[in-house]
Amino acid sequence: MDVRRKVLAINGSYRDGGVTDQAVGNVIKSLEALGAEVEHVKLREFPIEFCRNCRECMQQPGDVPGKCVLHDGMAELIDKIEAADAYVLAAPTNFSSVTAIFKRFAERLAPYGYWPWGKAAPVLRKSKMSKKPAIIISSCAAPGLMGRLTYSTNKSLRIAADTIGATVVGSIVTGMISQEREPDLPRRAQRRVARLAPRLVA
Repeated sequence: MDVRRKVLAINGSYRDGGVTDQAVGNVIKSLEALGAEVEHVKLREFPIEFCRNCRECMQQPGDVPGKCVLHDGMAELIDKIEAADAYVLAAPTNFSSVTAIFKRFAERLAPYGYWPWGKAAPVLRKSKMSKKPAIIISSCAAPGLMGRLTYSTNKSLRIAADTIGATVVGSIVTGMISQEREPDLPRRAQRRVARLAPRLVA
């Protein structure tokens, strides 16, 4: 690559060193080996409050994200999202969907929508702009295929990607992760990481 690609990894796992952390870590290593500049944001360590659903951020017209009335870490995170060329979005399955910390983050993506009062539905600000690539990562106690078909985890990750102006170019779903107290990322998932990572820097 002539110019280093900036990749932002947003990790909604609760646990240090769990399967989701391992998968994200492997993607980061692969991307760095390809020459990318990667930043890893762990939502469990990031100061984000709950959305107030006031829609103030959605009243401001234009392609750039609106300004939130809350003064926490989300403005900084949106700046990181805007500066990135590609994304890794990750969350394990908890109660059939993404974790609460990823859901809280996703709800705070409201500034990416334009929804003035009197209109029936919002319009995504990035909908007509060129899409950036994203990889989504999830895990679950069920077999991986069942997790893809049954749980809403991947759907929520895809919605988050679409909201920020990204298109999903690959996914990693690791199943059967609750058989051990501290499971390792399966070799099959590691091989898939190696195959998918180049798609973010192509």
